[in-house]
Amino acid sequence: MKNNNTNRIDARFAALKSQKRAALVTFISAGDPDLATSEKILHGLPGAGADVIELGMPFSDPMADGPAIQMSSQRALKGGQNMIKTLEMVRRFRKGDAETPIVLMGYYNPIYVYGNERFLDDAKAAGVDGLIVVDVPPEADEELCLPAMGRGLNFIRLATPTTDAKRLPAVLKNTSGFLYYVSITGITGAAAPVVNDVHKEVTRIKGQTALPVVVGFGVRTGPQAKAIAEGADGVVVGSALVQTIEKTLDSKGAATATTAEAVLDRVKELSSALRS
Repeated sequence: MKNNNTNRIDARFAALKSQKRAALVTFISAGDPDLATSEKILHGLPGAGADVIELGMPFSDPMADGPAIQMSSQRALKGGQNMIKTLEMVRRFRKGDAETPIVLMGYYNPIYVYGNERFLDDAKAAGVDGLIVVDVPPEADEELCLPAMGRGLNFIRLATPTTDAKRLPAVLKNTSGFLYYVSITGITGAAAPVVNDVHKEVTRIKGQTALPVVVGFGVRTGPQAKAIAEGADGVVVGSALVQTIEKTLDSKGAATATTAEAVLDRVKELSSALRS
């Protein structure tokens, strides 16, 4: 079961394929460190070179995330961020950008509290293109995945090094837009063999699907992004951007004049590496 209507995600990956270039997928938490600064970053991302934007839905217990993204979620919640404000951010972004895909990423709890049907309707109306909900397995597709697809929203799944040949078909079954491969091995240590491992895994997955495969890998630098992109359709950068926000905050944890600019400069550096 696939979406037949060409949407922003499909269109963006098709355009990048014709340019023979991998996508730069950027992640920020909505409302981190405050709504105004977060919006400034969001609106600046496409111009800095982001091809697809993942916007995190802040949640108080993000168990699958590392410390940097957990902290960003906490900062956003402390600043009063909620689902209504996150969807409003997307709505305002769409007034100036009708092409850059936005994927909401997070956990099921805030969606469930908001109400599944209401959330899907409001997300679609705001201009959201896809969802990554890390704690909803394929066995629960009726809950959110199928209703999302019915509204033309891509439901993007995660695969990991432990997603074996037996599990992969279930993961791929109702996935659309792209597949997010999370390489959780070898964050430390020599980069070269790890990159080869990632490329092998992506090749294995691509043997089972025509979907683009993007890799989230603890990518921090342009050269790392470029090396991974050589064997994938896209590279996700999240923690590095969120840590850039953190490093620019003042002693009270508030944004400074350099916060948005520092994040966008980091995106420009990564983008130029992928385009070189």
